[in-house]
Amino acid sequence: MSRVQMAFPDALIVHRLDMETSGLMVLARDKITHRQLSGLFQQREVQKHYVAVVDGVLKEATGSIDLPLICDWPNRPRQKVDHQQGKPSRTRFTVLGPGVDAYSTRVELIPETGRSHQLRVHMQSLGHAILGDRFYASEQARAKSSRLLLHAVSLAFVHPLSAEPLQFVSEAIF
Repeated sequence: MSRVQMAFPDALIVHRLDMETSGLMVLARDKITHRQLSGLFQQREVQKHYVAVVDGVLKEATGSIDLPLICDWPNRPRQKVDHQQGKPSRTRFTVLGPGVDAYSTRVELIPETGRSHQLRVHMQSLGHAILGDRFYASEQARAKSSRLLLHAVSLAFVHPLSAEPLQFVSEAIF
């Protein structure tokens, strides 16, 4: 962000990623645009696509995960599934192919909601934690990668001021 602010001192972050997640972020160059773009995210009018490499081989080629999430306060910033008090969370997934070895899978993840660590917790709940995930993966899955193998590959939305359809793509390097 500091490099961006050198060129654009008024730039504001609209869409945050987990610190360890790579890929696309949305920044606004002024407060009015920031407010409008933030509204698109809150109203779920932004299509977000991620690529991850997960531990193990998924049995289903596609699916969805509906599990309510809440902050695990004693273990912040971890999140956990909580069917009583958690907020509704939904993620769709599609298998893209093999991962980094015969015991991992490359998947596309599409969050329909935007909870903290949603993709990470949802994949772990299936028994397929994202490789390199220091919060939710087993020691074996963490050891397969020195970094979290989760990348924001695509963001699409209609610009709130110009009404221009926009799509941004950043291929995963893993």
